[in-house]
Amino acid sequence: MSKQTRKPVKPIQRLNQSRGLLQFMQPSLLAFVTLMAMSGCANKTDSDVKAVQAKLPGVKIAQALIQEVTEWDEYTGRIEAISSVDVRARVGGYLEKVNFKAGAMVKKDDLLFLIDPKPFKAQLNFAEAELERANVKRELAKNDLERAEGLFRGKAISAEEYDARSKGLREAAAAAQSGEANVATARLNLDFTKIRAPIAGRIGRELITAGNLVSGGGADATRLTFIVSADPVYVYVDADERSVLKYRRQSQQDGSDNIGAKKTPAQLALTDETGFPHTGTLDYISPREDAATGTVSLRGVFANPDGLLSPGFFARMRVGGIAPYPGILLPDQAIATDQSQRFVWVVNKDNQVEYRKVVLGAHIGQSRVITEGVKPEEWVVIEGLQKLKPGIKVEPTRISLTETHEEK
Repeated sequence: MSKQTRKPVKPIQRLNQSRGLLQFMQPSLLAFVTLMAMSGCANKTDSDVKAVQAKLPGVKIAQALIQEVTEWDEYTGRIEAISSVDVRARVGGYLEKVNFKAGAMVKKDDLLFLIDPKPFKAQLNFAEAELERANVKRELAKNDLERAEGLFRGKAISAEEYDARSKGLREAAAAAQSGEANVATARLNLDFTKIRAPIAGRIGRELITAGNLVSGGGADATRLTFIVSADPVYVYVDADERSVLKYRRQSQQDGSDNIGAKKTPAQLALTDETGFPHTGTLDYISPREDAATGTVSLRGVFANPDGLLSPGFFARMRVGGIAPYPGILLPDQAIATDQSQRFVWVVNKDNQVEYRKVVLGAHIGQSRVITEGVKPEEWVVIEGLQKLKPGIKVEPTRISLTETHEEK
């Protein structure tokens, strides 16, 4: 049985067969592609609105806040005590007692030191004895003069003797007055052995301990300690010429040429404090400018009932620049920068954004005063600024701004 042999298919015959198969399948393939395209078009038509809406940027918008605003000028300076006293000995002697605790609050006339009083008591006793002797001599001279007057009228003594007894009384009276002065001096020196607080305030440490000899009176008097007043305190700062002129003109508008009479508000913060929790007033402006720095010294006065404000501390002080006024406020996050220009995005009634240049005023908390560019009734983009460009539509969500408090 012989094998059947297959004749080889030539390349041209294969090509013709493929073309025939493609012609056979072409109507079915075209129908399938057409059906898929129609299905895709139908699906796109159904979701077209949702897709367009999803592309609108979502933003939060709010109307500007209208609030009474006080503008502040901020400075740095140092706290100083209203009164500061070096306590020194007024008489010399051995220090017998220290009667205070270093750093404590003391009242005026509190006993601080005691110098050994025994020598001064002896001096007082001697002076009182001398005064008594002078008084006795004065009484004797007075009696002598009275007798001399009768004798002189009877011409029993001469005029010279009468004058001598009259002058003797005057001399004895002068000696008695001198004795009284010596007694007062001795009593004063004895009182000076008790060294008392000349002012109320916080006292420093004792610079001399008990048992030491101290010098009193004059330039070489021994310094024993110091006291600084604690409540209230001063704060001194240096202000520029323009600011000082503003304060003075404001005082003149208020009908006073004295800045202290106007009670210009001031606020204070220490190094570790946020905001300005301490309130006071500006009570002094130096009448002369420092030519070297071009600044003028200002002084604020602040209550210090808890003693937190210590002389020498660094402090930030701000002064009310102008009278309070109603301001238009927007949060800092709503304000964008275009090179040197500040602007905001305003959403109109068609939900389109508009580029709006603004002029900024003072910082109030986390907000800025808008002096030009925005009206109170307009809606400003607060969140979502990165997605915006002029004229595009947005999907806004309206929110309400809460009152912006000044830093305390």
